[in-house]
Amino acid sequence: MLFDLTFSQLMAVLAFVLAAFVVYVLTPLMGALARRMGAVSVPLDERRMHVDAMPMLGGLGMYLAVVITVVLVAPWGDTVKAVIVGGSAITAVGLIDDYVQIRPLVKFLGQLAAIGGALAFNVRMESVSLPFVGAQVALPLWVSLIVTILWMAAIINMVNFIDGLDGLAAGVCAISALTFGLIAFSLYRVDTAIVSFALAGATLAFLRFNFHPAVIFMGDAGAMFLGFVLAVISLQGVLKTSATVALIVPLLVLAVPFFDLFLIVLRRLWRRVPFYRPGQDHVHHELVLVAGFSQRKSVLLLYGWCLLLNGAAVCMSQDWYVAAAVLGGLAAVATLFLVLLLVRTRRRNRNGLSGADAVTIDGDAAATTRSATGGDAAAAETGVEPADR
Repeated sequence: MLFDLTFSQLMAVLAFVLAAFVVYVLTPLMGALARRMGAVSVPLDERRMHVDAMPMLGGLGMYLAVVITVVLVAPWGDTVKAVIVGGSAITAVGLIDDYVQIRPLVKFLGQLAAIGGALAFNVRMESVSLPFVGAQVALPLWVSLIVTILWMAAIINMVNFIDGLDGLAAGVCAISALTFGLIAFSLYRVDTAIVSFALAGATLAFLRFNFHPAVIFMGDAGAMFLGFVLAVISLQGVLKTSATVALIVPLLVLAVPFFDLFLIVLRRLWRRVPFYRPGQDHVHHELVLVAGFSQRKSVLLLYGWCLLLNGAAVCMSQDWYVAAAVLGGLAAVATLFLVLLLVRTRRRNRNGLSGADAVTIDGDAAATTRSATGGDAAAAETGVEPADR
C-alpha cells in the first residue's frame, strides 16, 4: 500500500519542510554572494531568455539544503552517501562552470566523476524487468555499469537542458521528486523516499525566487545537482525492484525532459550540429519563440503535461491500470496537441506570416526576435547546454 509507514511519513514531511526552510533562508544570501563574486548570467546573445544580469548561485542553496536535510533526517545508507559524495562533486563542477565556463568535455568528465561516486555506493541498475512479460533479466556487471552511466548522464544533462525558462527545471524536478518519493514509500525504500521529499521541498521553495519573473537562477550547479539526485533516487527506488513496470515508471516520471532530449538529439543530428551546443530549439523555447506563449504560460503548460505523466506513473506502480490508462491517454493527447501546435506554427512561419515577428515575453518591454530557422545560428560555442541561459 502507498500510505502505511506512519513514522517514515513523518520523517519525509520533516525532510520536506526542513529543506524548504533552508532554501528559503539561503537563497537571498546566495543571490547577494553571486553578485559580489560576479557569478551572474548576462544576456549576451539571443538564446538567453532574460533581460537583466541574474545571480546564478541558487543551486548552491538547494545543494546545501538537501545535504543538511538528509544528514539530519534520512537513514544513513547507500542512497544518502551517494547523494552527498556524488552530489558534492557535481555541484563543484557546476559552480566552476557558472563562474568561468569550462569546456564541454571537462564538464562531462566532471559528471563522470560524480557518477563514479554513486557507483562506489552500489547505486546502479542491476537488472531490467521486461514490461508486460514479467521476466527479470540480471545484467552482467560491465553491462550494469555502462547502462547506469548512460542513464545517470542522460538525466543530469536533460535537467540541464530544460533549465531554459524561469521555474521550469525546478518545477519539473519537484513534481518528479514527489512522485519518486511516493513510489519509494510503496516499496518500503525509506531512505530513497526521504531524499526524494527533501529534494521536492528544496525545489518548491526555490520556485519562490525562480518562477517568472525570476530573481535568481540555479545555474549549472543547481541543474546538474537536481539531475544527479533524480538519477540516484530513480535507480534506488523502482529500478531496484522486480516489478514488471520497473522500467516504464521512471520513464513516465521523467518523460518531459526525456522528450526534449530526444528531440534535441534528433534535430541536431539531422542538421549535423553538436547536440551539446546551446540553442533555442528546445520545446520550451519554441513555446515562447514560435508559438508565442508567455514564459509563465509555457511553464504552466509543461507542468500540466508533467503532472499527467507522473500521475500515470504512480497509478501504474500501484497496479491502478484503469486510472493509469486514463491519465496516460490524456498525456498522449497533450503530447499530440503540443506537437501539432509547434508544427502548424512553424509551417505558418515558414510561409512568411510570422517568421521574424518579435515575441514579447510575458509583456516585458524587451522583445526577443527569432527567424523561422535561426535557432542555432546565434548559439554560443561553449557549454553543454547551459543552465544559465
